[in-house]
Amino acid sequence: MRIVGGRHRGRPLDAPDGLTVRPTADRTRESMFNILCQGKLADGNPLVDARVLDAFAGTGALGLEALSRGAAKVTFLENQAASLKACRANIKALNEEDSSEILQGDVLRPPPAREACSIVLMDPPYNQDLPHPAIVALNEAGWIAPSAIVAVELMAQESFTPPDGFEELDNRKYGKARVIFLRRI
Repeated sequence: MRIVGGRHRGRPLDAPDGLTVRPTADRTRESMFNILCQGKLADGNPLVDARVLDAFAGTGALGLEALSRGAAKVTFLENQAASLKACRANIKALNEEDSSEILQGDVLRPPPAREACSIVLMDPPYNQDLPHPAIVALNEAGWIAPSAIVAVELMAQESFTPPDGFEELDNRKYGKARVIFLRRI
């Protein structure tokens, strides 16, 4: 696993051993960020100077990719100790401590946000019906700014309906994965 674009392109990322973490595949992550960065969802690149939330952060790959491509600050929200250890190591290896904040917590019961994010990246465990309640919980806790873009990775055949107050902008399949882009309205 590696960073696929931006100033850290090609830099390796660590992941914990075992099956508890399923990092987003490089190809899927590259496609997700190409869609975000090429202005198809917003005027220009919405990542530039953005405040980003990486929910279900795992190794931090999505948030670190966002930093590599111009985000100003990323908050990594994760509750698994092994994932948090890998995330901290990856942030340190890329020298992104000053632009990163790590919160240990449950995405379904997040702490109140200090500042709303304009980009939310989510890669929850597959087939557990987590995206919808997670988006609702994050929104209620103040993490999702008005007009924010939310990118959610799901298993390709997993069903998903956007919560009230969110509209689907794009929906793409990548092998076993599917990425859905939403906007808070």
